[in-house]
Order: sequence, then structure tokens, then C-alpha cells
Amino acid sequence: MQFVDIRELPARALVLTDGWHRLEKAGDGFSGAGVDVLLQREGEGTKVLLNAQTPVRAVALRWDCDLTEPVRLMGDHWERAYGDMAWHGIVPDRYYPWYVLMNDGRVTHGYGVMTGCNAFCHFLVTGDSIDLVLDVRCGGEGVRLGSRTLHAATIVARRGSEGESAFSAGRALCRMMCPAPRLPAAPVYGSNNWYYAYGNSSHAEILGDTALLSELTEGLENRPFMVIDDGWQVEHNDLYNGGPWDRGNADFPDMAQLAGEIRARGARPGIWMRPLFYHQEQYRPLILLNGVGRGDTPCLDPTIPEAMQIVREDVARIAAWGYTLIKHDFSTFDLLGRWGREQAMFGVTGGGWTFHDQSVTTAEVVLQLYRTIREAAGSAYIIGCNTFSHLSAGLFELERTGDDTSGRDWRRTKKYGVNTVAFRAIQHDTFYAADGDCVGLTNDVPWELNRQWLTLLARSGTPLFVSADPKAMGAEQKKAVREAYAIASQPQPLGEPLDWMDNTCPKLWKFGADTVQFRWTDESAVESDF
Repeated sequence: MQFVDIRELPARALVLTDGWHRLEKAGDGFSGAGVDVLLQREGEGTKVLLNAQTPVRAVALRWDCDLTEPVRLMGDHWERAYGDMAWHGIVPDRYYPWYVLMNDGRVTHGYGVMTGCNAFCHFLVTGDSIDLVLDVRCGGEGVRLGSRTLHAATIVARRGSEGESAFSAGRALCRMMCPAPRLPAAPVYGSNNWYYAYGNSSHAEILGDTALLSELTEGLENRPFMVIDDGWQVEHNDLYNGGPWDRGNADFPDMAQLAGEIRARGARPGIWMRPLFYHQEQYRPLILLNGVGRGDTPCLDPTIPEAMQIVREDVARIAAWGYTLIKHDFSTFDLLGRWGREQAMFGVTGGGWTFHDQSVTTAEVVLQLYRTIREAAGSAYIIGCNTFSHLSAGLFELERTGDDTSGRDWRRTKKYGVNTVAFRAIQHDTFYAADGDCVGLTNDVPWELNRQWLTLLARSGTPLFVSADPKAMGAEQKKAVREAYAIASQPQPLGEPLDWMDNTCPKLWKFGADTVQFRWTDESAVESDF
């Protein structure tokens, strides 16, 4: 299989302004239509630099290639995975956000961009070319760079070698794309009440969950996290679950006291928040009002300094209360009006709107938000949920890498959980600690299936969170969770899906020297479809 060194000058370049325009080669780059694109080699990568006297929406670079033999391709998602990650043949119009792996049965080559880039980048692969498209819009319209030069992205390429697995090659590419990940000091595990409580919780119930967690982790040196999910905030109902984040509701009267009581019972306090969602009238001047497809979700505009000051104060306050893990959620949808599964089909956002500051790209806006949260949190761990994977890497210790699992519907856990752990395992400890989401341990999900999901998370080396409904915790369940927590509290070899190139829900896994086969489907699965 041909290796295409995309760090070299491409054959063609186009720019999207009022339409697509082909650029002419000019030295180490391309020029035309009021736009200059410079490719500058630096270390293992090549910088893509952009100057423009006109609003620019995107730049496309094309490298010629000749893929005549059968190949399989695998890429990433913009944010969370939605149960659809897979290896497959050439699909010319399929987006590969951030990177793409290419395997011919002998070697696996990798192409990508460095994490923390200032553009939303995706690859397209045909039998004749590899294209890189850099979306540099501000919201849904062209960015107005003025006199500044935008470092849009840094391109990297890795030549595979015979004898290495596609899994090892993918992991090596991730290390190349993110040379300085920010990782937890020890494995992260514990309890999150969402998948049995679903927001119906209280101060007393959290302490009950903490007591159970402490019982099941007695004697473990690396202490677990007790994460309070959605439902503690002062305004919480079916229509609204946003700020203010300065106090709890009647069921959570003192958030600082609760953090202290969690700690006193032997666990580390964690908490959920949705930092951008504010609907109150006094915040109207700071709200992003002209987004498309955003429904009734008013959110703070990160390009307005006063809005970012609110986020900074909220996160710093929560950290000061004593919470040492802060999970922030919904920012991708709140900012851009689309879930990741929709972005995979239609692009990261629609047209016809911009942020308040039109001189910055959407990727720069997102990075500004993430950096503000990171700085305000101090020493607390950050876990991003509904956040952009490639922009989270190097800033957050943990990332929720897939859509929600479930304590009610096993099919969600099988589809989203198993697929996510398998196909994003290459990002674990290379980008961040990759959290495939919780075990929803309830009486609504067959224990035999949840037991296997619990085993996979514990032995995979990735974070393990359990939503344990007390009514479902018999002696057998307690014994299994206690054993899983003991495993998850210590570093483990990264679990490798051995059949991931042929199965989107891998059942054959390698854990160190052990190979384990799972059975993810029970007899009731067919019946439940009708």
C-alpha cells in the first residue's frame, strides 16, 4: 500500500470564500482569491498557515495517491462516538474527523493533525486522493482574520511497519498527534448516580451512595470518586438544566458541606455542570442569540469577556467547595446546535451566524472555553462530556468518549459503550483517560450482561464508574463490583479488541497475557425490538 507523505506540498489547494476557488502554487504554499496558504515544515509535522484579506470558510488540500489494492479505513468522531465507529472500505464522501488510519492487511499508515488545532479538520479518502479539509469558520460564516496569520493546524503522517497491529499503529499515531497529554496521577474510578437516579437525588441519597462505595473499596489506597450528576443545581426540570451554579436546590442545601461529608466517608468528591446554559434575563447581553438549530438553549458566547468571567467564577467556586473532579457537559451542542452524530453528516454547524468576535475560528472559541475551565479548576481533574476530543486532549485529564450508556436499555450500553471502548482505546493515556461511560447497575438490565460490561471496563485499564441502584445490589453484585473496583484502582494493561476490524461490538479482547471472549446479546434482545 502506498504511503503518502502529506507533510509534503499537496498537488492542489482550494479555498472556500464566496464559493470554492482553486489556488495557484506559490513557493511553499498556494495563493489566490485574496488568500495565502503557507505550508511550513517543523519537526515531525507541517504547519498550515493562513492569511486572508477576505472572510474564509475552509481550505482544502489534496494529495494524489493510487489505492488499487483493497484497504480498510478507520477514523475518529468530532466529539463523542455514537456506536458507529468501524473499519470499512473506501467511501469517498465519508468524513474522517482529525485523523484516518489505512490498513491493507500488512501495514497500517496513519494521517492526522496535531491536537489543539485552530480549525476543525477532516480527511476524505478516495482511490485517487487523500484530502484534508480545514473548517476555519467563525460560527457558520467565514472568519475575518484581518492582518493576523492563523496557524490552522499541524499535519502529521506515520508510516506503518509490517508486524505491528493496527491497534498499535493507531496508538502510535495518537502519541504523535498529542505529545503532551494531561493525565490523572492514578487510575480514576468510582460511582456516578446518574444511570439509576436520572436526576432524582438528594444530599442524603448521595451520602448513601458514598457509604456503599466506601464499603466496596475498603482498604484500597487509591480512593474512588463519588460523582454527583445532573439534578443538584437550583434550576432543574425537564426543560432546563443550566445555571446559575452558585448553590444547590432544596434537596442539596449545602454543596460545600456535601463535598466535605463525601471526603469524610472515604471518597473523593466529583460533580457535574453545564457551564454555558443560562436563560435568565440579566444574561441576555452575553448570550449567543444568532445560532442555528439551537432551539431554546440560550448559551453564553465565549468571545464576550464578561461571559467567560462567569464560567471562570462558576468553575472556581465549585473547585473551592472541595470538588476534585468536575465534569462539564453539553458545550458542543450549546455552542453549535448539533450533536456529534449530526456533525458527522452535515458538518460541525450550520451557516448564517457568527460569534460576537468574528476574527476567531470556532475551534479557537472552543479552545478558549476549554482553557478557561482548565485554569479555573486549579488542581481538580476535568472530564469533558459532549466536548471535542481533539481539542480536549492536553487540557482535560479525562474525556467521556461515547454517547450515554443506560441503566434501563441494555442495547444502548452494548451499542455505545462497547463500541466506544474498543475504537477509542487507542486514545487512552495518549490523549487523556478515555471514559467509555458507566455501568448502569439496575434491575432493568440483566445482571449477566452488566457483569460482562463491568469486567470489560475494569480490565481494560480505562476509567470505571458504576451507577449502582441499592435495590439491585445483592451479595453477588457487591462481590463483583468490589473485585472490579480493586482491579480498576490499579494500573492495568490497556485492553485490546482483537476482532475490531470485523465487528463494531468486539467480543474478543486481550488483557495483558489473557484473552477473554464476551457474549453481549441475550435472548430477550430480539423480543425487545418488537
